[in-house]
Amino acid sequence: MKKIIPLEEGDFYLTPEGYRCFTEQYLLKRGYCCESGCRHCPYGFDKNTLKKK
Repeated sequence: MKKIIPLEEGDFYLTPEGYRCFTEQYLLKRGYCCESGCRHCPYGFDKNTLKKK
């Protein structure tokens, strides 16, 4: 079971389309790369090459 991380100020913002976009701050707290090509991925995953940089 995955650990629930409470959201704090600066963990996400809403895009103009209304989607929640997680920031690097939140992704680092989560502690792992989900390999989904997140916009602010601090782990260097490139969705186009399917590899970490």
